[in-house]
Amino acid sequence: MEFACSFVPKLAGASGIQIRLPQQQTRAAWRAKQHASQVRTFRISSVLSREAPGGAPEKVRGQRKVFDSVDEAVADIKSGSILLSAGFGLCGTAETIIGAMNRRGAESLHSLTAVSNNAGTAIGGGLSPLIASGQVTRAICSFLGNNKALEKKYLNGDIAIELTPQGTLAEKLRCGGAGIPAFYTPTGVNTFIQSGQIPARFENGEVVEPGKARETRIFNGRVYNMETAIQGDVAVLRAYKVDEDGNCQFRYTTKSFAPLMAKAAKVSIVEAEHIVPTGELKPEDIDLPGVFIDRIVQATAEKIIEIKKLRSNEDPEEQGKQDAALARRNRIAKRAAKELKPGFYVNLGVGMPTLAPSFLPPDNKVWIQSENGILGMGPYPTEEELDADIINAGKETVTLVPGASVFDSSESFGMIRGGHIDVSMLGALQVGANGDLANYMIPGKVFKGMGGAMDLVSNPDATKIVVLTDHVDKNGKPKIVQNATLPLTGARVVSTIITDLCVFEVDRKKGELTLTELAPGVELDEVKQKTAAKFHVAENLGRME
Repeated sequence: MEFACSFVPKLAGASGIQIRLPQQQTRAAWRAKQHASQVRTFRISSVLSREAPGGAPEKVRGQRKVFDSVDEAVADIKSGSILLSAGFGLCGTAETIIGAMNRRGAESLHSLTAVSNNAGTAIGGGLSPLIASGQVTRAICSFLGNNKALEKKYLNGDIAIELTPQGTLAEKLRCGGAGIPAFYTPTGVNTFIQSGQIPARFENGEVVEPGKARETRIFNGRVYNMETAIQGDVAVLRAYKVDEDGNCQFRYTTKSFAPLMAKAAKVSIVEAEHIVPTGELKPEDIDLPGVFIDRIVQATAEKIIEIKKLRSNEDPEEQGKQDAALARRNRIAKRAAKELKPGFYVNLGVGMPTLAPSFLPPDNKVWIQSENGILGMGPYPTEEELDADIINAGKETVTLVPGASVFDSSESFGMIRGGHIDVSMLGALQVGANGDLANYMIPGKVFKGMGGAMDLVSNPDATKIVVLTDHVDKNGKPKIVQNATLPLTGARVVSTIITDLCVFEVDRKKGELTLTELAPGVELDEVKQKTAAKFHVAENLGRME
C-alpha cells in the first residue's frame, strides 16, 4: 500500500495496535496505552521538527460510543495522523469536531495529513482552522478554488498539496475501505496527473517535492492510470441522525464523502445533529451501518452556507438586455440547451453550463446530474425552499425535482466514468483543434485544482463533451487554438465547442474543426481573426438561434 505521507510507510514495520475487549476499562486507561507506540520524527518545515507518532487511536469494541464531550472524543488523536475530513465545500463538514481538534493547538496536535475534497474555503469553515494554525502540513484534495490563504501557504512551502481528481479521490477512499489496494482509471491520462508534473511542495520558490507519476497499463487498446487506495487513521463527519450504536442517516448532499471516509478510516468520529435511541432509525433509513462508526458526539456548530443562491423570477433574456456580458453568456447557454434532448441524463459544470436549463422548453424533461451526488437537480431555491444540505457542484444552493435521488461521490463518478451520462458540459481556458481541453490551471496565474473535471471527460466516446466558453479571453487572446499549451484536463475529449461567436464540431480522431454555425451579427472573417486554429467551414453554414 502506498500512502501519501513520507512517514506512514514506516508504520508497516511497527507493532500493530492491540484491540482488546475489557469489561471495566476507562477511556483514560486505554488512551494511556497509546504512549507505548513508537515515536517518530516528522519534518514539517525546513527549520522545525516535531515528534509525530501517527497511527490511529485504539478501537475498543463493546465500549459506549456516545461521548459526552467532543474534546474528550478527539483527545487521543495523534500528531502525524492521516485525517479524513468529510464534506463537499462546507456541506456536511464536521465543524464541531474540527473546532475541538483546533482547540488542542499546534503543540499538542500537528503534522496532520488531511484528505478532503477541498481543504477549507475562502470564507473559513471546514479544515480552514487546522490549516491556518499549521496543524495540517499536507493536504490531499481535488480543489482549492478561491482559497488564497491555502494557495499562499502552498506556494510558500508551509503545506504540501497533492491534487487529485475528485472522482479518483472518491474511488481511492472507496477502495481503502473495501480492502482493495489499487485500481486502474482513465481519469487523468495524458495530463499532469499521469506525468506527476504538479509539484507537491515548494520551498523558497523551488520545487522540493515533485508530484508522483502514475504507472499505466493498456486495457482494450486504451491507456489507464494506476491509483492506490487511501486509508486514514481518523475520519470526521457529520450526520443528520445517529443512533447510540452508530447507525447514520444523512440528508441530501451531506453524504457525498461521508460514508466513503468513515469506511476508509481505522477510527471514525461522527457529530450528529440528533442522537437517537437504537431502534428509532428504520433499517431502510440507515445510510451507514454502525460498524463503521466508533465515536459519536453532539453537533453544536451551526451549518454554514458557502454560496447562497436564490431563484430569480426575471426572464434571463430580459436581464441580458441590461448587461452585455450576461447577454453573451445567455447566447451561449441558449444554443447549448439544444444539445439536451428529452430524457437525457446530463452533467452541467460550474458557470455558464448551469444557465442552459433556463432555455429548455417546458415539455423537455432532462435529468441533471451533479457530481457531488444528485440526479434530478432542480433550479435555485426561493428563500422558503432554501436548504443548507442541498448544493450543486459549484457549492450553490439548489433544489431537487420530483423523482430525484442522492448518493455518495463514488457512485456519482461511477455514473460518469461508466458512460451512463449522455452529455457533459464544461467551461474552458483553452481548447485544441483535436479536442484537447484545458480548464483548471494557468501556470503562475491560476491554480484552482481540477475538481471533478478530469473525471467528467474520462469517457468521451460514451458521454458527449460540450464546451461552453467565450471565444477569446479577457485580454482578447483566442481560446480555440491549434494545439493546447496549458496543462490538459483531458486529451481528445471535446466533441462540440459553443462560443459567443460560433459553433465548432470537433473530429477527435482526425484532429480537425468544422465551423457549423455563426452567432447572429457575426461574420466568417471575425471568427477567422479570433481563432488560433485551422478549421473547415460547413457547406450549409447555419446561424445560432
